Amino acid sequence: MAPIPGAGLAKGLAVTLRTMTRKTVTQQYPDVQPELPPRTRGVIGLFEENCTVCMLCARECPDWCIYIDSHKETVPAAVEGGRERSRNVLDRFAIDFALCMYCGICIEVCPFDALFWSPEFEYAETDIHELTHERDRLREWMWTVPAPPALDPAAEEPKELAAARKAADKLAAAQAAAEEEPTPGESTAGESTPGEEGPA
Repeated sequence: MAPIPGAGLAKGLAVTLRTMTRKTVTQQYPDVQPELPPRTRGVIGLFEENCTVCMLCARECPDWCIYIDSHKETVPAAVEGGRERSRNVLDRFAIDFALCMYCGICIEVCPFDALFWSPEFEYAETDIHELTHERDRLREWMWTVPAPPALDPAAEEPKELAAARKAADKLAAAQAAAEEEPTPGESTAGESTPGEEGPA
């Protein structure tokens, strides 16, 4: 069957007419901020206290946009007779967002939860060199990281939390018992201390 002349034009005009009758959904950015999904990949925040300088994020990064410098420090023995230990101290942690492709591999492979996604995306710069964020700026992004979703109420409590709660309960019970016991030198009600005479 031969195509009807002008059928394609009629289909295109029909789509145009349907679109014209719909309500516009344009958001007036930046006056109106967009509602972003909770797992939006905006910028990467660094929780510096958790970083052990294992270099796993830098090695796994396909763009090689993570720069890490560190040095070793000797930690004295915790107990007498123990041996000294060495630990890595973070000197520099930077991410070049001009190279980053936002794959999230660095966050996934971090074994100590030092990297997090923040939904913030307003960090455009006029100079491309300013897109290399040093650790101070990466730390500032941590304040914009959303809280993790609530756990399933029917799920079992993690073993770490159960152990921590058990230890805290035991410590609280020991402190309560210590407060109830009278201190040496105190007398209980109705008892006289040595050297005192009762009423005649």
